[in-house]
Amino acid sequence: QVHLVESGGGLVQAGGSLRLSCAASGGSFPTYATGWFRQAPGKEREFVAAISFSGGLTEYSDSVKGRFTISRDSAKNTVDLQMNSLKPEETAVYYCATTAAPPITTQPSGYEDWGQGTQVTVAS
Repeated sequence: QVHLVESGGGLVQAGGSLRLSCAASGGSFPTYATGWFRQAPGKEREFVAAISFSGGLTEYSDSVKGRFTISRDSAKNTVDLQMNSLKPEETAVYYCATTAAPPITTQPSGYEDWGQGTQVTVAS
């Protein structure tokens, strides 16, 4: 089982940027794809972005396209999420998750391992 640890969350003003990182403790990412999800209080967990193991395939939710970028950093063994032009409604706990099998899916049920999450708060 992969143990995932997210970092990089915090408080930012609307329009600002944050960079989240997801690290696999105890080893590399022996999985097919890694995704980022978020969950606001009282709401369902929603898909944000995903990237294949090779980094050659990416997928984004329509709400973040053009503002968020998911990437793999092989040197650091992380999957990062660069978030720009953040909005107050994007305040949530952000989670990374991995899946061992294709295809890349936007459904939380398609991911086997999850991190504990990192809080992102966007102030208006």
